[in-house]
Amino acid sequence: MSENPTTNADTQAPTAPAVAPPPPKIDRYFHAMIRHGASDLHMKADVPAKFRLGGAIRSMETRLMSSIDIEVLAFEIMTEQQRQAYHRIGSVDFAYQLGKSDRFRINLFRQRGFTSLAARRVPKSIKSIKELNLPPAIGELASLEQGLVLLAGITGSGKSTTIAAILEQINHTRACHLITLEDPIEFLFEDKRAFVNQREIGIDVPDFHTALKYLMREDPDVILIGEMRDQETFSAAMAAAETGHLVFGTIHASSAAGTLTRILELFPEGARSMVRTSLSFNLQAVVCMKLLPGVNPRIPRVPCCEIMVCNGTIRKLIADARDSQIPTVIKNAANEGMIDFTESLRRLVDRELISAKTAYAVAPNPDELKMRLKGISVSGGGIIG
Repeated sequence: MSENPTTNADTQAPTAPAVAPPPPKIDRYFHAMIRHGASDLHMKADVPAKFRLGGAIRSMETRLMSSIDIEVLAFEIMTEQQRQAYHRIGSVDFAYQLGKSDRFRINLFRQRGFTSLAARRVPKSIKSIKELNLPPAIGELASLEQGLVLLAGITGSGKSTTIAAILEQINHTRACHLITLEDPIEFLFEDKRAFVNQREIGIDVPDFHTALKYLMREDPDVILIGEMRDQETFSAAMAAAETGHLVFGTIHASSAAGTLTRILELFPEGARSMVRTSLSFNLQAVVCMKLLPGVNPRIPRVPCCEIMVCNGTIRKLIADARDSQIPTVIKNAANEGMIDFTESLRRLVDRELISAKTAYAVAPNPDELKMRLKGISVSGGGIIG
């Protein structure tokens, strides 16, 4: 009897398993950041790479890299569009996901004709308001139904981390549609009770102008606009707040009153009265932030906050252009969730989260802080024991 015929599949040599490409070379720096608990990575030509640890810049024991070495590391994880943008304008922002671990917000830029890199670590897990040692009043912002909430501060002051905590609280507690417009996307949200869409400028949509144009057609309830950087962006945020949406945004300013000045500077003189009117109706709160070095090694960076909640008095001051009186109202309205920087510093010292030396160094008025630490409260009308 003849043997069974063989098929091509029987005679074909087994296919070798696909070999995974090696990870990008920059990954080793990002893994080192995670191991050491660093918040930032800095690279510059002919200088060792540096980490930011506990707020301080520290050198790593690495070889000196040339401008080309830094470009090779960065270009490996960039799209062709991002590379072209860097060559064209000398700076580009993008995000990078380290496998299933943390994300990194990266800026590649030229300085003095050479290439430098700054990377901010964005932890995978989103911490809660309590875990971040933020005042409980910030958590109450998650229960707002509409209006505009602004987080102010310099780069690296904790704005993005705080907004992520607020949005994650909304995500856990509210059945709503949450849309973020970011450049680039930082924290990644997984749908809980909320339905979340995150749009990255330059990848999902060409620019903020286009993203804002179609925003209202996407049926949002809660909106995050990554940065209020121009008149168009702020106008769109105000329009969304006026039509019943809850809008969060960030802005570079150092105080609540300074935030109002910064907003008005985006508009021509003739439009500012109308902007004030809109703010007096739709602004819900301004949270100004600073990150300070902590005394506990397990909590190396501690947020200090000024919180302005727009009650009737604040709304009237905004409408009447009496911004200079806002700090006094904030100081005397602790029962409404407001807090000024001096009181925030006092609480952080009392809780032994920061040192008195650190508090005095950043206090708006060190003498007033000294009195508060002694238990003497200072009101707008004078000293009350």
